[in-house]
Amino acid sequence: MKIQILGTGYALPDRILSNADLEKMVETSDDWIVSRTGIRERRISEEDIATSDLAYKAASIALNNAGITAEDLDLIIVATITPDMPMPATACFLQDLLGATGAAAFDLSAACTGFIYAITTAEHFLLGNDYRYALVVGAEILSRVTDYTDRSTCILFGDGAGAMVLGKGEGENGILATYLGSNGAGTSLLYIPAGGTRHPASQETVAKRMHCMRMQGHEIFKFAVKTIPECASQVLRRASLSIDDVDHIVFHQANLRIMKAAAAKMKVPWERVLVNIEKCGNISAASIPVVVAEAVEQGKIQSGDLVLMVGFGAGLTMGAALVRWGR
Repeated sequence: MKIQILGTGYALPDRILSNADLEKMVETSDDWIVSRTGIRERRISEEDIATSDLAYKAASIALNNAGITAEDLDLIIVATITPDMPMPATACFLQDLLGATGAAAFDLSAACTGFIYAITTAEHFLLGNDYRYALVVGAEILSRVTDYTDRSTCILFGDGAGAMVLGKGEGENGILATYLGSNGAGTSLLYIPAGGTRHPASQETVAKRMHCMRMQGHEIFKFAVKTIPECASQVLRRASLSIDDVDHIVFHQANLRIMKAAAAKMKVPWERVLVNIEKCGNISAASIPVVVAEAVEQGKIQSGDLVLMVGFGAGLTMGAALVRWGR
């Protein structure tokens, strides 16, 4: 028995924030942004939209593509760093929106690696006897925690949600291996200072924009380029396969230069790498599932294809999942 991905879905806001728009907000330019990140535009949610709303749209599509109903779900995991509220879990709001009354629901916070952590967690639940179907969603509204006066970060982030329905199956297709890791010594490289018990919300934290992301971009770049090949190697070793066996590679869409440097280090042809950063920017935990769902929708990923997903992010967290696609 293997845990298979039965259906995928994604949701992106209609509103587009282009590089030209950012030129009017901070000292930057389209050429500067594209040359350093590969991003031309990103999607931004309207003010009345919450993370659970995007998650609901993506999840509804994934359930329809999986051919099951919300009532069939036993488990819902939402990977996010931008929940609707500190409590209750965004997954509980999503459960109610879907009408998935029989499902356990909780959030998982592992930043940009969140979706890899979430499908690994769901796989372990499903390998037992008590769970049949799980819904895993990566959903973010990063525009709410982005400082649009900081040109080093505001050019990067966008909003979106991606979802997968997982279930049990027989045969060769399914999750072949996963790998998770973390390095807490790097917590100061990418973080949101305020809003927790270290710095509770106050007039001072708001005035100092401490509820927005802060990042040491150069250090994150070095971490990512080193970590991506290591994660890929770990998960391929666990599956007794090589990088030459992989049909499609999905990196967390943080920066085009990071992805190209990692691909070169892994010695894989760039055409095997699936990319949407140009139009979506960095959408953290939603990044990988949105890329995969788009590729499935476009027919790029076919049954039997070997798909390698690699995430890295704040924490510092890292992880990879290797999937033989199909059911």
